[in-house]
Amino acid sequence: MLDVIEHPLRTEGAHEGACIRELRLARPPVNALNIDLLRALIVGVEAAAKDAALVITGQPGMFSGGLDVRGMLALDRDAIAALFIELWRVQYALARSPVPVVFGITGHSPAGGTVLAIHGDYRVMAQGEFRMGLNEVQVGLFPGDVIFGAFQRLVGGHAAQLLSRGALIDPATALRVGLVDELCEASQVATRALAVAREFTELPREPMLRTRAMTRRDLIELFGDHAHGKANEREFAVLGVEMWFVPDTQERLKKAFLRKGD
Repeated sequence: MLDVIEHPLRTEGAHEGACIRELRLARPPVNALNIDLLRALIVGVEAAAKDAALVITGQPGMFSGGLDVRGMLALDRDAIAALFIELWRVQYALARSPVPVVFGITGHSPAGGTVLAIHGDYRVMAQGEFRMGLNEVQVGLFPGDVIFGAFQRLVGGHAAQLLSRGALIDPATALRVGLVDELCEASQVATRALAVAREFTELPREPMLRTRAMTRRDLIELFGDHAHGKANEREFAVLGVEMWFVPDTQERLKKAFLRKGD
């Protein structure tokens, strides 16, 4: 479900045992985000706090197909609320990570895949016939303030038309609007993401981390007062449940994700 790979650092000044931690999504066929994978990601992100940097990758051609909608359609309201709480928590863990987070977007990354990536420090995406973006509106959902803010933080004025249309965009467009930071050959995405992570680790540590904290302050502030964390995540979950169980939304989701006979 989630492979954890430690890449030792052998650079001058690195302390013994220092490494870059890679979390590789491994839930075939599309790395759909169910509650177990979200929880595993939270554990993995938090465990990387003492590492030099964190890299998150997927499988060739597929970073993540987003939330496991097919599985979610069988869940009741309490289970859907629990899943949205974990989605909030993984975003929160990524945003507050004390070490740089580099995403290697190895292929398709719609909806929930993009939600993860917009909370990182840097995004390398595969060239090719791939798509990413927040297309929730197409099935009757909407992103909410935190996801909107994290997305707008990267793409600026493009957010209005991209979100309102539920647009899924190709890698070249994603680079042009700022949703990703660079493109490379699909087979080299993980290697390049690790190289970017190493670039972070080779900088003077304290100045880099202080500068990084300054540049990400606006992202962290989207989540509200840390003292009200539980209330904030419950609010996010309530919104998710309300959206999810709108009859028209359920009809659209079933039409899009369930085959005849399911």
